[in-house]
Amino acid sequence: MTLTPTVLHEYDRAAPGADQTETATFGVGCFWGPDAEFGGIDGVVRTRVGYAGGTTADPTYHSLGDHTEVVQVAYDPAAVSYAELLQRIFTSHNPRRQTGKRQYHNVLLTETDAQAEAVRAYLETGPFDPGSVETRIEDLSRFSPAEHYHQKYNLRSRRWAKQAFDEAGYDAEQLRDSPAAAKLNAHVSGHDVSLPFLDARNRSE
Repeated sequence: MTLTPTVLHEYDRAAPGADQTETATFGVGCFWGPDAEFGGIDGVVRTRVGYAGGTTADPTYHSLGDHTEVVQVAYDPAAVSYAELLQRIFTSHNPRRQTGKRQYHNVLLTETDAQAEAVRAYLETGPFDPGSVETRIEDLSRFSPAEHYHQKYNLRSRRWAKQAFDEAGYDAEQLRDSPAAAKLNAHVSGHDVSLPFLDARNRSE
């Protein structure tokens, strides 16, 4: 199947909507990597990168203040649990070591009491001594989306992929929130993603 505007629109329309998903927000270094990695997980529907964990008003990449680069994933809890995402998050970095620069801190930002309890349960039963964990664990107070050129960064570097969304009439915000873009961004970054709309030509470019 060829990557066409119709295919992209149909894939995105069929994806679970916002009322069927929950979000998880965390930072593990530069947000381009986890944006791609988590976008490829079965059950993760959408991804977007941004800034959180600080107090500076209206952060931007060039005026970040005390915020940290984070990724926010919207996932279908019927397909993947928050506990499963936690396990993936904690294996995606070394929680016993914190980076020096706050921009790239390891941080887990909980959004509900249930998420906070899940984190506590994971730390109590998981492979890490809770006292040795340096990853910041905080309540999420605000998420500020990053600039459009940071969204789906690796997809944007592939002409055939970005062109397909341009031809489909996606603007920058629609590309950021597209389920198809989340999966393609993972694919072009080298993650194993099964996508019905990728034909042999696309896979080789």
